[in-house]
Amino acid sequence: MYGLGDVAFFDRVAPLYDRVMPPADAGALAAGLDHATRPIGRLLDVGGGSGRAAAALTGPEITVVDASVEMLSRARSTRGLSGIAGDAGRLPVRSDAVDAVVVVDAFHHLPDQTAALAEAARALAPGGALVVREFDPTHPLGRLLVAAEHAIGMGSRFRTPDDLAAAMDGVGLDPRIVDRGFGYTVAGVRR
Repeated sequence: MYGLGDVAFFDRVAPLYDRVMPPADAGALAAGLDHATRPIGRLLDVGGGSGRAAAALTGPEITVVDASVEMLSRARSTRGLSGIAGDAGRLPVRSDAVDAVVVVDAFHHLPDQTAALAEAARALAPGGALVVREFDPTHPLGRLLVAAEHAIGMGSRFRTPDDLAAAMDGVGLDPRIVDRGFGYTVAGVRR
């Protein structure tokens, strides 16, 4: 799911991750999920690590998918979440299996972002929504984050909201930019 160096990093920091990261933006996630045209009963939290985003959501049955087994262990032990070790470019679910997919603060770590978007679109039932919460590399704080992640050896590849929306359109999702800023949200609804 992540570049190999990124997975090793998250395996190492798993015990401290939730202590240093702020909670996921529940309002932004809800605003993105509101674009779904079907009820959301089953949701995948892709690149969900310790379940930080899942903890901000209420209602659906949530499964965390992540490549870091240590982060998944935290999701299971500290939050009681269902977790599957997997790759965002080859999601371990059947087609049309879920009503929503979220990727929160993790999309920039995915080595094959196009495959991850296509897999999310495949996993979504018609009318389901993919919600990506990311960091804008053109924002002043975004430029600092890009430099920091590259300085510690991560293979992060950040996209602007417009670029991410265009990529979602390219895999058959109807994109909507929900909000902009250092942290931004793009939702794509499966046609």
